[in-house]
Amino acid sequence: MAALGGARRRPLLLLLLAGLVHGTAAVFVVKDANGTACIMANFSAAFTASYDTRSGPKNVTFDLPSDAAVLNSSSCGKENASDPSLMIAFGRGHGLILNFTRNATRYSVPLMSFIYNLSDTQIFPNASSKAIKTVESATDIRADINKKYRCVSNNQIHMHNVTVTLHDATIQAYLANNSFSKEETHCEQDGPFPTTAPPPPPHPSPSPAPENPPVYKYNVSGSNGTCLLANMGLQLNVTYEKKDNTTMTRVFSINPNKTTAGGSCGPQLVTLELRSESVSLLAFHFGMNASTSRYFLQGIQLNMTLPDARDPTFKAANSSLKALQATIGNSYKCNAEERVQVTEAFSINIFKVWVQAFQVQGDKFGSVEECQLDENGMLIPIAVGGALAGLVLIVLIAYLVGRKRSHAGYQTI
Repeated sequence: MAALGGARRRPLLLLLLAGLVHGTAAVFVVKDANGTACIMANFSAAFTASYDTRSGPKNVTFDLPSDAAVLNSSSCGKENASDPSLMIAFGRGHGLILNFTRNATRYSVPLMSFIYNLSDTQIFPNASSKAIKTVESATDIRADINKKYRCVSNNQIHMHNVTVTLHDATIQAYLANNSFSKEETHCEQDGPFPTTAPPPPPHPSPSPAPENPPVYKYNVSGSNGTCLLANMGLQLNVTYEKKDNTTMTRVFSINPNKTTAGGSCGPQLVTLELRSESVSLLAFHFGMNASTSRYFLQGIQLNMTLPDARDPTFKAANSSLKALQATIGNSYKCNAEERVQVTEAFSINIFKVWVQAFQVQGDKFGSVEECQLDENGMLIPIAVGGALAGLVLIVLIAYLVGRKRSHAGYQTI
């Protein structure tokens, strides 16, 4: 079925806001003009959505409420003219729409749509927009004709920045006997499962690394002025389990042009916070050791959304790191790529980092302390140059000795 057009959405939005008809919290029924049921659905649903606020992107999760009901605009369809559709409305202008179609042997839901109203402050607090949004996606909901679709497992449908999760779903369209059929078609998520022990999970298969990310200058200021300067490019390495039980390692580059930066200054802790469309929070926590007069990166926290993961919400944190160390008042600099292992499933690559925390004078970096990687990098050409010089010296000495012996073999006449 083709996607809903803009002209069709406008009256649909009015219907969503206008009124509801029959239906209960768990079972939704669509009937024709004669009162005969053509669609029945029994499920609960949860919604995870990302939206913009004045302080940056925010994620929210909410459930399909018990007062959700079927709209009058739901339809049993007309032969060769339109297909059946189930339209469920709830709250302040939110709606879930399942569009059905069939062939000779099977029926399916080729398109699911979700309409949500950002002016609903109970669900979307502090939203920067008050618009009504529509997202949609294809689904894998399908069953044989005259059988009900049954899925005990969670079924996630990803729609751009919204994920709809159906729980314990029973759905059937084109009903023959005004009720659910006794026979059923199970979803792929329910099996069949192997009777023997499954093989060990495969090793993560890393995807090709993208190009080095752009280097950007971040700063954090407080009431006493700047407490953090940081020039760096950032890459996230995330390992997670996909919906098909395979393990994936992906690399995400932080795009400064699509990232908002903030943070806080404290006497013992300085924090840089980055947020983007898919990364709800990437925080760098810098601490200090007063006894040694040194500061260091002591913690990293990541919260992000992975639409193709079994659990779309990915979180990782470590507060016991000892990276990017330098003396207070000085800056830390490293041209080489540094990799910081945060957890087993998450590490971060830092490119061309130049950072200074706490005592920042005049918004300028202090004296530079080079990283060990750069120092080691300088030792290699020095060692190679020394070896070559030694080799040249040995060859020269050998030549001079050989030349002297050659002259000694001749007699004057």
